[in-house]
Amino acid sequence: MRDNLCKYLAEKYPTAFTQWLLKDSSENVSILKTELNLEPIRADSVTLVQTQNCILHLEFQVEPEPTLPLRMLDYWLRLYRNHQCEIVQVLILLRQTRITVPDRFELPTTTHQYRVVKLWEEDPKQFFRIPALLPFAVLGKTKNEAALLQAVADQIDQIESDQTRQELSTVVQLLAGLQYSKELIQTIFREGMMRESVIYQEILQEGERKGLEQGLEQGRQEGQREGRQEGQRAEACTLILRLLTRRVGPIPDSFATQINHLSLEQIETLGEALLDFSTMNDLEQWFQALNQ
Repeated sequence: MRDNLCKYLAEKYPTAFTQWLLKDSSENVSILKTELNLEPIRADSVTLVQTQNCILHLEFQVEPEPTLPLRMLDYWLRLYRNHQCEIVQVLILLRQTRITVPDRFELPTTTHQYRVVKLWEEDPKQFFRIPALLPFAVLGKTKNEAALLQAVADQIDQIESDQTRQELSTVVQLLAGLQYSKELIQTIFREGMMRESVIYQEILQEGERKGLEQGLEQGRQEGQREGRQEGQRAEACTLILRLLTRRVGPIPDSFATQINHLSLEQIETLGEALLDFSTMNDLEQWFQALNQ
């Protein structure tokens, strides 16, 4: 969810990110909508900001992913092939980790570099100058977390637009949950999160969408598994009926129906038992024992 918050900020305030990461004050900035939906590209996690001179590719992560270096190279290749311009790639890590996060993909004959920003090492004061980036300040470097959170809250209170102030306050509180206790956040932000705000509703909808997609995928996999099992059971039934016919003669419809309703495990048990059958009475006795 937190990476979706950052994606929301980048797409709503792209100039804030170009000022921060590219030192570009130009207002001629837009979000680039492009097709990057082939594996291993995850288009829903990519934010592409286009300026006059380059494309800024932003990747936000709470936990670093081992496959990221190769994906960054793949992003760069596809973007450069399509746009033939400078591409600046930045991975922004939201939560402190002890894992070594690489800033390149490297093979003996290939090296591809990108920038890694660890917010916990960043000076939070730089974000105070750009209101849209205030949510990142709460994850910045500090020796006094309560004082920093209070300072960010004070800065947000100075935003004139009610809607902007409420939405940024909501984002700050949600991101602060990565670093601060719920009690401290509630003490400083006494108004709480604006659950009716546009961003909060978008986050909920995104969560519902992903949950639905995951549910559909799980359902598809489960359906495939059940389908394979049913196919195996049907084939086993056919084989058992053929073997029984050879052992005891033609199988009455009543017995055939019962066999077709057996589970795969029961069919396997019958397959072992029929080796000792010599008459139809043996099959009848087997069913009687099964139903006891």
